Amino acid sequence: MQDKSVNVADDPVRPQESGGRPRSMLYQLYTHSWAQIVLISFICFCCPGMYNALTGMGGSGQVDSKVAANANVALLSATAATALFVVGPIFDRVGPRVCLLLGGWTYPLYSGSLLCFNATGNGAFVIAAGAILGIGASFLWVAQGAIMTTYVAEHQKGRAIAAFWIIFNLGGGVGSLASFGINYHSTSGTVSDGTYIALLIIMAFGWFLGLFICPPASVRLAQLQPTPESEKNWRHVLNVTVHTLMDWRIICMIPLFFTANVFYSYQQNIVNGMAFNIRTRSLNSALYWMAQMAGGLIMGLLLDMPKLSRPARAKVGWVFLVVTGMAIWGGGYAFQKWLDRRVADGHKQDIDYKESGLSVGPIFLYIFYGSFDAFWQSYCYWLMGARSNSPAVAAILVGAYKTFQAAGGAMAWRINALEKPWMTQFAMDWGLCMGALVIAIPSVLAVTTTSSTEGELNAQAAKEMVEEDKER
Repeated sequence: MQDKSVNVADDPVRPQESGGRPRSMLYQLYTHSWAQIVLISFICFCCPGMYNALTGMGGSGQVDSKVAANANVALLSATAATALFVVGPIFDRVGPRVCLLLGGWTYPLYSGSLLCFNATGNGAFVIAAGAILGIGASFLWVAQGAIMTTYVAEHQKGRAIAAFWIIFNLGGGVGSLASFGINYHSTSGTVSDGTYIALLIIMAFGWFLGLFICPPASVRLAQLQPTPESEKNWRHVLNVTVHTLMDWRIICMIPLFFTANVFYSYQQNIVNGMAFNIRTRSLNSALYWMAQMAGGLIMGLLLDMPKLSRPARAKVGWVFLVVTGMAIWGGGYAFQKWLDRRVADGHKQDIDYKESGLSVGPIFLYIFYGSFDAFWQSYCYWLMGARSNSPAVAAILVGAYKTFQAAGGAMAWRINALEKPWMTQFAMDWGLCMGALVIAIPSVLAVTTTSSTEGELNAQAAKEMVEEDKER
């Protein structure tokens, strides 16, 4: 595997320590781009990975899924309101480490609110913690996206996305397996206090790991272009943001972003939450996130195929999403008709994984839903990485991604909380996915062989706008 990183001693940004001594081998390893990719992956393993373990159980492990659904609406609304025009500019000024420390503590807070709900039934605290987590998640995901899409060379971006997706979703899988073991003999329909305590501790450890993230200027990658200190002003950042987002290729990608989490509410609260008992929901959640590991690997390898040009890989990825999407959602349609009939007969939250005659098909469908989520999000990140190698521009694109992703998710969770018909929610998700892929065709066809200078061109154009304003 080729690597375009350079030795710190030859790094034009920070070549040597004071006194002329070269950096130590440990420091060189620590600042290697892949070391930072792995580190941010483990941070997400601990924080959003454990959060996914909670939400994947349906209703965050509670019998009453309305509280969790409304908390998710608050969370995603806060993310949509802050990710682009609040967190993006802050990231450009303070860097990824500060953003991770600002956002990471909100994950254990949310787990603690669910622990409190088990004891007191205080739903308002859960919803408030969800809103705070939405702001914190904006900081974490903007930092994560900028690191993942710009810290490696162009020909390795698919592998970087795959590596992140595997480690990150291992968190959801491990957390769900732990819940499965803790709640194996439970008959209450609600996960135990021990589940929330264990996940809270892991989330807090992930927050601590944020201390070890490097600033972009320290990472040993020759193509990485940090934003000069002289350009770090709010007007410049706003101009770069507007200039980046007004690109028609980005506009055509917005429906992809909007749909990226829109199916979570249906899959987690209806497919998993209404069909299975608590221990099988925990098992399904583990399988869902493990399937995402496989899905991220498949899509990452597909998007890094060395024998194909980057424009060809963009087209192959799009066709792969259309084919797998139609097949998986088609199976989901058959399942939803079966579930509607079953619930009408009085069966609800009662399928156990040991009942192979009932559980095998629905469990495999849930696994494929997890794979498709990884296919979709990996492709979105790859398209964003194909637009620019600049961390500042990448932060804007990821901020836009999280903003529209959260807006779509909030809409879907609100529809779920309003208890709209299950088939209506299913049809909405399937239709939005296929429609978004059609609208994205111009962006897919516009992918170029390289994007090594596009980010710098965006920044230069915005700089010229600022200079023109000063002259006036």
